[in-house]
Amino acid sequence: MRTIRIDDLDLPELADYTRLTDVALRRVLEPEQGLYLAESPKVIERALGAGHRPRSVLLLEEWLPKLEPLLAAHPEAPVYVGDSAQLERLTGFHLHRGALASMHRPAPRDPVELLRASRRVVVLEDLADHTNVGAIFRSVAALGADAVLLSPACADPLYRRAVRVSMGAVLQVPWARLPEWREAGPMLRDEGFELAAFALRDDAQDLAEYVDRLPERLALMFGTEGTGLSRRALASATTSVVIPMEHGVDSLNVSTAAALALWAVRTADGRVGA
Repeated sequence: MRTIRIDDLDLPELADYTRLTDVALRRVLEPEQGLYLAESPKVIERALGAGHRPRSVLLLEEWLPKLEPLLAAHPEAPVYVGDSAQLERLTGFHLHRGALASMHRPAPRDPVELLRASRRVVVLEDLADHTNVGAIFRSVAALGADAVLLSPACADPLYRRAVRVSMGAVLQVPWARLPEWREAGPMLRDEGFELAAFALRDDAQDLAEYVDRLPERLALMFGTEGTGLSRRALASATTSVVIPMEHGVDSLNVSTAAALALWAVRTADGRVGA
């Protein structure tokens, strides 16, 4: 492991870790450079376990013993070591988890290949909040769905906040970008998936009733919390499903709704398999 003590915060090699509080800048730079940031030793461990390659690592000295065995297979990636004050000045925030890694992004997956290898998937349309995206990935990992499919405009699962909120689940759960709905709808149908849209519609079926008869291959689709699913998404759906509300509440946070739906499907699948 090539360890470098930080004595100059203006080193060009540290540019990956600067201005992290500038959300717009990171959204532009990360995809173009093919990089994402993994925060915390646990998330870095999951990234390496998923086969992702580190470009460099930034950490507090106390984390060297923990990460040294993990990075042994990547001697080409320099490890920059500094104290708390240096790392906070460099990144713009307190690095309380002790480590950041600049990781090369994996090659995009083919959505058709992903669908063919799956039975239960989640489809996310145009979610802009990285916290919600990360939370949904964590639920997918915990509750046993096979993959996540994202609309072209959906937030980036490899954005730092999404990776952190998911506790690294975005590095474990297979995911891919769908094309626009004129192609994505037929793609899902051709691969044998029933697309269940979670939407406030008069004809929507109660989730508790819907899971009594689940199809062999199921895609659960969720949209934005403001406007919900688009007309094209709803037109592509096979059926609509709703989680009934009480006390005048019309909807749940999308990540909470996804977790409830995944739990209901998992429970129903367990009954069938019993």
